[in-house]
Amino acid sequence: MTPLEIVAVIFNIAGVWLTARRVRWCWPVSVVAVLLYGWIFFEVKLYSDMLLQLVFAVLQGYGWWRWSTGRIDAGKVRVERLPVQEAWRHLFAGVIGALLLGAAMHHFTDAALPWLDSLLTAFSLVASLWAARKYVVSWWLWIVLDTVYVGLFVYKDLQLTAALYAGFVVLAAYGLVSWQRDLRQQEQQLSVA
Repeated sequence: MTPLEIVAVIFNIAGVWLTARRVRWCWPVSVVAVLLYGWIFFEVKLYSDMLLQLVFAVLQGYGWWRWSTGRIDAGKVRVERLPVQEAWRHLFAGVIGALLLGAAMHHFTDAALPWLDSLLTAFSLVASLWAARKYVVSWWLWIVLDTVYVGLFVYKDLQLTAALYAGFVVLAAYGLVSWQRDLRQQEQQLSVA
């Protein structure tokens, strides 16, 4: 456990909590968090996760823009359902991305766990895209991914990061319940109108 990891954990908790609360300031807070973790993952040779953090930094900008231009109720963004065809396209892209990145990391780097790391990286991108688009189902994917990440980080002896991701599972469950409730309320308001 390093001071950098402690600071990164604090920023990550704040970013996910703000996301679950549907507060758009989650995006700039998360930029700091992902850049800190980019460096941490470089140090422990989780290169796919390092690259993921850099892509996350760009996605944070997309999320900020998307949440800033979307419909807002009482200061919070409106959540949406994921269209089925879009879900299949994104999941297929996740599989292809995982295979391509895994092969590259396996053949061209000394990555510690190239295939698992690449799989988690690819589907984290899918989950991030879904969160940026305010899809409730993003939380289900985060619950699965973060659960697997806990084991990965325990294996890599990143105990504080493993604890952070266990906390992310709890926050994702909170986000899921909160966003599902908000979606039901939004749909009820539309059916009354």
